Amino acid sequence: MSSGISSLASTAASASSTTKTSSQEIAGNFTQFLTLLTTQLKNQNPLDPMDTNQFTQQLVQYAGVEQQLKSNDRLDSILTNAKASSSASATGFIGQTVTADGKTADLADGSATWTLTPARAATQATITITDAKGNVVATQSKAMPAGAQTYVWDGRASTGMSAPAGTYSIKVDARDATGTQVSVDTQITGKVDGVDLSGTAPVLLIDSARVPIGSVRSIGTGLST
Repeated sequence: MSSGISSLASTAASASSTTKTSSQEIAGNFTQFLTLLTTQLKNQNPLDPMDTNQFTQQLVQYAGVEQQLKSNDRLDSILTNAKASSSASATGFIGQTVTADGKTADLADGSATWTLTPARAATQATITITDAKGNVVATQSKAMPAGAQTYVWDGRASTGMSAPAGTYSIKVDARDATGTQVSVDTQITGKVDGVDLSGTAPVLLIDSARVPIGSVRSIGTGLST
């Protein structure tokens, strides 16, 4: 029976180090191990008791599984507290104007705004606006200096007609004087209307845009044109 207990204890110890093993499975192995160990002690031959070294080894394995269970409980508690703290902090963004990484903005009241930051000056940049279905609505070519700057689209489509209110995305193809492509960071600025706490991390709601809280770069008013 001692070999069976050792085998079970080894299984429990190895299972505790596997990320896919749930705490319930570890607890089940721990309970079985403790039951078998207790049964063995009750039924061992007084004239031939369990080997001291073997018994010590099993107690060490027992302690290891118990420690793993306690560690899992503490980790769950830490994660719960961290999520609660993150959620509480996220609600503080409601009503604030933030700038965050993103390419999608809402056309409302005749304009949509992005913050564009070229890595260096671009002598020519083609700015393309697409609708929610990916259709190109408007394009514009212009030079862009280095550094953060606000781009405001007036909602006018290439056809000359005003585009309907809705969600639009921006794409920038920028080139320097040598024709080399210039990377351009794209950000959106808007007022936080709410916070979605249903996922593992809070998501800010800016009009119809969803912005992970980790994408926020600044809090305050947007840049001037």
